[in-house]
Amino acid sequence: MKTILVTGGLGFIGSNFIRLLLNDFSDYKVINLDTVTYAGNPKNLTEIETDSRYLFVHGDIGNRDLIDDLLKREKPDFIVNFAAESHVDRSITGPAAFIETNIVGTFTMLESFRAYCTAGHKCRFLQVSTDEVYGSLGTEGYFFETTPYSPNSPYAASKASADHLVRAYHHTYKLDTLITNCSNNYGPYQFPEKLIPLMISNALEGRDLPVYGDGKNIRDWLYVEDHCRALELVMRAAKTNETYNIGGHNEMENIELVKLLCRSLDRRLGPLPDGRARETLITFVGDRQGHDQRYAIDAEKIKNDLGWEPQTDLVKGMEMTIDWYLDNQEWLNQVRDGSYQKYYQEMYDKR
Repeated sequence: MKTILVTGGLGFIGSNFIRLLLNDFSDYKVINLDTVTYAGNPKNLTEIETDSRYLFVHGDIGNRDLIDDLLKREKPDFIVNFAAESHVDRSITGPAAFIETNIVGTFTMLESFRAYCTAGHKCRFLQVSTDEVYGSLGTEGYFFETTPYSPNSPYAASKASADHLVRAYHHTYKLDTLITNCSNNYGPYQFPEKLIPLMISNALEGRDLPVYGDGKNIRDWLYVEDHCRALELVMRAAKTNETYNIGGHNEMENIELVKLLCRSLDRRLGPLPDGRARETLITFVGDRQGHDQRYAIDAEKIKNDLGWEPQTDLVKGMEMTIDWYLDNQEWLNQVRDGSYQKYYQEMYDKR
């Protein structure tokens, strides 16, 4: 049985990854290290809390003593680093936390990882990153693994910095490291500051659906389970020091995505109480500072090297995602607590 240390495993992608490992594979033990921030929800993994192959550790990736002790005690075969501040809007209003977690935290993890390997342990480090490190595209073209980094937000810059550290630790210290850069994820358990769950939660309540600028910004959407299957494959089968782009082949303008969501909810639930379609709730708000126009991933390398392709098109994935939020409205209501309401007012009500 292989032991995997997952950092940030109570977050959106991390919790889906852990659930996949324990539900679909029998030969993994998972150690979940999470500091339990606003987006790290223990309820994301309620169903596997009692699994004998799962251990939760409450702690910060910036705590060197804790990481050293954890590696020495649990002797992981793999480290998968999800732990990060990840919301671009929050990085614009408060970048310090992104520097501390995404750069300093990753550095601390790498130092512990280096000491662990120097002591004779064999281990692999997978850095889970984002396509935002590449910057913004025009109307054509794609991000490749060889695309130069050109981050445009504090979030993207912090993730780019972390990626550079991971790459440097391989070349300098000959450590077994990997990097993946994914497109926009969506699916179950996503915190409702992100576009799709935000629109679902507001549409259910008949609230305004705030769309930045003219809504023409384009993203490539990747269903979270497809992403997690790619990560497991890269972790297990990729050659050392490889970088893989993981995309969903689902490009769409933000405004069209919101309209798709509205039409789906209208079919399921009927119109709003006053008879209006939910598209009438769409409200254009002041654009995000430095808003990137388009992201698009070329994922041919992972297809050719490892045989992975996304299995979920956007329409199907949206239907499954909406189903999950409709079936889990108690979870949705619990995560939108007082701090979330304050954040929402600052982000949207004042625009």
